[in-house]
Amino acid sequence: MSISSSMNAGVSGLRANSARLGTISDNIANSATHGYRRSETAFHSMVVGSGITGQGAYSAGGVRSSTYRQVDQGGALIGTQHSTDLALSGRGFFPVTTELGARLTDGTSPLLLAATGSFRQDDSGILRDPSGNALLGWPVNPDGTMPSYPRDNASGLRPVRIEVNQQLSSPTTEVTLGVNLPASATLPDASGEARLMTLDYFNALGIGGKLELEFTPQIDPAGPSNSWTLAITDSDTGAALGSYAVQFDATIGAGGTVESITQIGAEGTAYDPDSGSFAIEVGGQQISFFVGRPGVNEGLIQRGQSFSPVGVEQNGFASGNLVGLSVDAAGNLDAVYDQGFRRTLYRIPVVDVPNPNGLTALNNQAFQVSRDSGPFFLWDAGSGPVGEVVSFALQESATDVAAELTALIQTQRAYSSNAKVIQTVDEMFQETTNIKR
Repeated sequence: MSISSSMNAGVSGLRANSARLGTISDNIANSATHGYRRSETAFHSMVVGSGITGQGAYSAGGVRSSTYRQVDQGGALIGTQHSTDLALSGRGFFPVTTELGARLTDGTSPLLLAATGSFRQDDSGILRDPSGNALLGWPVNPDGTMPSYPRDNASGLRPVRIEVNQQLSSPTTEVTLGVNLPASATLPDASGEARLMTLDYFNALGIGGKLELEFTPQIDPAGPSNSWTLAITDSDTGAALGSYAVQFDATIGAGGTVESITQIGAEGTAYDPDSGSFAIEVGGQQISFFVGRPGVNEGLIQRGQSFSPVGVEQNGFASGNLVGLSVDAAGNLDAVYDQGFRRTLYRIPVVDVPNPNGLTALNNQAFQVSRDSGPFFLWDAGSGPVGEVVSFALQESATDVAAELTALIQTQRAYSSNAKVIQTVDEMFQETTNIKR
């Protein structure tokens, strides 16, 4: 009985080491595959009978093997030269879908998981990796706000699609009027000369216009008035859009800051001291001017002897062409235009499961949620347990070629040793047969 069990044990050893050789060869073959997770073979002893010494003849149980993939152990990150080469700095996966699933836009695309990806636009503008898997993301509203999407299912995810020929413009809605007015211009012996500046703005169609801002100092023979009149007109039509009397504080500590702003006439809106702004309307478009809150060193300032409008800023931009894409650490995918502005189109969430090693491995370094992995959850990149998105980077294969070659030598020796056991048992059987002769 012991001799025959030895034969069975040797055969099981050959089978187990053959399985290990398979995982080693797979790991070495994928040593240059980005995002590859290495496979490993584990051996488990088998016991026949009690296996206790002194309880009769011993029977060799042999060994059995099981293979698994170490999905939670990724490779190192390497830099690239393309903004949509994406990797993660920690735990988690990118949501992707199949080539056919990318054609679905109703949230029913099958969800696959990828550790990294070199995504490029196809002929339809969909971002795909070289194997055809399409990147999924949450669409952002045209005004840049992020809708509320479910986190425990993929119904809100859509294939990331970039319209190559799209143009974009944005109307000007806010202006920050950071201007220093010369305090010397309000002295009794000042000339009273007005200071002029021109401000560009853009309408809803991306067409630009100009506003004329005229700052006129008020002269008081009795002493410094610290008072100005701001008049805003439309350069194209000459129409008055708003007029305001601005009084500056001259006390110690708050000197030079806005003290009060009073509306003159019916054009525009009244100054709101809480927000530090007023609004004017041009061509049916309302533009808010931030001029500063009382006593706060911001917006309009009156100090010194120079007129300095270097702190003027406004939003809005003319129509521009798409020239590139960028992805930040939070997973926001922005379209970059030749006018220098950008707009967020999608947010790419990071998928996480309780047991990554329980994921089902598919072709092309993709994984699928299974019963063993547990349910998935969609996190914002860099929050919770997941890592940040790293653009211009790919994740290398998790294979350590030197370690695999060492394991290959060990497997070869173990296989040869098990074959030797079978050969020895065969010889012993032959000797037993020869006893009858």
